[in-house]
Amino acid sequence: MAGRPLLEGAEFVLPAKPLALTQGDPAGIGPELTLRAWLERGERALPAFACIGDTDHLADLAHKLGWAVPMRACDWSEAGAVFTDALPIIPLASGSGRAVPGKPDLATAAGTISSIDRAVAAVHDGEAAAVVTNPIAKSVLYGAGFRHPGHTEYLAHLAAQGGVAPRPVMMLWCEELAVVPVTIHEPLRRVPELLTSALIVETGRIVAAELRSRFGIAAPRLAISGLNPHAGENGTMGHEDETVVAPAIAQLQAEGIDARGPYPADTMFHARARAGYDAALAMYHDQALIPIKTIAFDEGVNVTLGLPFIRTSPDHGTAFDIAGKGIARPDSLCAALKLAARMAERTATDAAP
Repeated sequence: MAGRPLLEGAEFVLPAKPLALTQGDPAGIGPELTLRAWLERGERALPAFACIGDTDHLADLAHKLGWAVPMRACDWSEAGAVFTDALPIIPLASGSGRAVPGKPDLATAAGTISSIDRAVAAVHDGEAAAVVTNPIAKSVLYGAGFRHPGHTEYLAHLAAQGGVAPRPVMMLWCEELAVVPVTIHEPLRRVPELLTSALIVETGRIVAAELRSRFGIAAPRLAISGLNPHAGENGTMGHEDETVVAPAIAQLQAEGIDARGPYPADTMFHARARAGYDAALAMYHDQALIPIKTIAFDEGVNVTLGLPFIRTSPDHGTAFDIAGKGIARPDSLCAALKLAARMAERTATDAAP
């Protein structure tokens, strides 16, 4: 179960259009977050978005929760105008009406994947400004034959050009901090063998380029952590910081990128330190995610860099345990919608003649 790459040979110019919001796993909290985001669109000053999903499923959920959310099935050209008075729905051919909150079902996998495909296609066709994804459950998709490691890798597959997929980079963002893990979902014992100077350099290049093009930062400043405690303390706590991380920083600097470090990770994330850089590169998952989840547990946004389109996502999962109860907080989804709109506006402005 894998969609055709949608961006073959395409050049992207993102116009000011509604955002394409995927349904995510319909048994998770994504549908109710979508409903809550629309209900709070005014007080949160949210940009227009359309959900690619099943109208009946969303309507049934709204009814069960007692939320007055008018909905209208429409096409992309109507979505912006519809958004003021109703939640615009781009209907899925394969619906999710059988989904029960909190009970993941393999039968909904096709709809979940179709929603992602259509969101990317809408941006490719100039109908939507950016992709915002609700959480999916990889275990459900795997059970239905999905063969990609995760959400991000599937998006990269859809963005392949000439048979070559771009290298996506995960950035976690909030107003106070942007941080990138160089290695991501890997056991800690494997990180030293996976971490190379080339990987750090490639990641730093992508981050610097996207901070310029998507965030409007003319001269991005990157702070790069060490791998070991105290950044190795002159080799007494490991040599990777001297032999792997430092050479990568030197290479980035030689390319004109303002990269600094390696810094001890335990002193990089307090407010005074954060004022000295635009994004931090950390060497492994928890080194990056602990500080941002401490600073902005409910408002963090997952941003995928390195794709030819903008993609943001809430920084949490499907939360099947609370799905359908109406208690899930929409803060992260709302932040993802607002950030996607800001990035799209910046990109469109830079692309204008």
